[in-house]
Amino acid sequence: MEEHGQVVPRSGPAAAVVAGGMSVELPLWRAMGYFRVLALGYAVLRFFTAHREFLHPVSGWIYLGALTLWTLASTRAFAGPKRCTWTVLGTDLLFAVFGIVLSGFIDTPARIHAGAPTLPTIWAAGTVLGFAGKGGWRPAAFAGAVIGAANILGHGGISPDNLHNIVLLLVAGCAIGYVIELARASEAVLTRALQVEAATRERERLSRDIHDGVLQVLALVHRQQGDAAELGRLAGEQERALRALMTGTQQPETLGDGEADLRPLISRHADERITVAAPATPVLLPAQVATELSAAVAAALDNVRVHAGEHTRAWILLEDEPQAVTVSVRDDGPGFPAGRLAQAQQDGRLGVAQSIRGRMLDLGGSAELYSVPGEGVEVELRWPRRGGDD
Repeated sequence: MEEHGQVVPRSGPAAAVVAGGMSVELPLWRAMGYFRVLALGYAVLRFFTAHREFLHPVSGWIYLGALTLWTLASTRAFAGPKRCTWTVLGTDLLFAVFGIVLSGFIDTPARIHAGAPTLPTIWAAGTVLGFAGKGGWRPAAFAGAVIGAANILGHGGISPDNLHNIVLLLVAGCAIGYVIELARASEAVLTRALQVEAATRERERLSRDIHDGVLQVLALVHRQQGDAAELGRLAGEQERALRALMTGTQQPETLGDGEADLRPLISRHADERITVAAPATPVLLPAQVATELSAAVAAALDNVRVHAGEHTRAWILLEDEPQAVTVSVRDDGPGFPAGRLAQAQQDGRLGVAQSIRGRMLDLGGSAELYSVPGEGVEVELRWPRRGGDD
């Protein structure tokens, strides 16, 4: 349906994807949150096992205490891109840079020269991943470059270990950022495709209802002269139908469990020239399926009246099988030549394309038309039952 210019899928996986928004990247954000907590535990454990070797271990404990508080306080912010603001990421970067620079002051020169890790160790990688998740690979590259510069200027200078760690940090951050950018672009394309599909399906549904009601009455007005009372009655019925369509108040007749018996819906089409054959036992289907099947039958009969003549006879056969429900509509009219249906669709006549085939496709069923000139037309509507072998 369409609300205030936006097309919203009504149900199913499509709606779930659209409503989910950042569904593809949210698992990455959860992984970042877990990584930051685990990396904090690793940093505390590394410092605990080696704190006696530091020149000023108390300063290290104070920093790690503050880092613990910050990590726990910002855990909710790292749940997604909306909560994780640039202010949060900037603070995270300051903690990482300060911890790296502080390591150069409180550790011994011998340990630094030997490649001892900094106070935040791999926790700093979580900062780069946060920038990647928020803005893509470019902010990730910026954060990685800042942390790399802090390592070179504040802890160890240019060394093979530092260069190796910086390259890994940049590659990982840029790769994650690029993947997230692709995920966002893909979701935008998917959302747009789902919106277009929903709009198309809604237009087809409305065109079917209008074809089955208003257009049929207008065709009758065009064909008939006089009988103003009958035309007035039909016009009133279509006014009520259109109002119900616009307000969404059309409801099928259902049983207590949400099912409807297809037999009475099909049998009401019977008259002096239309014969209906149906099983003796109820043919229970989901209410929407039963209603749409009956509407497809009505559209097939309308085609008989319009193209074969008012006096053409028709037969409706309802078959209820374990695998599927089949409704056949056959007439003794003149039939139509090959290619007639494609030409009718090109000319904008939608009786078969949408009112019959479109309905059945929406239900997950099929509609087949068979005709030989001079031998009438047969329309076979088939709806497979769930779990049945079609």
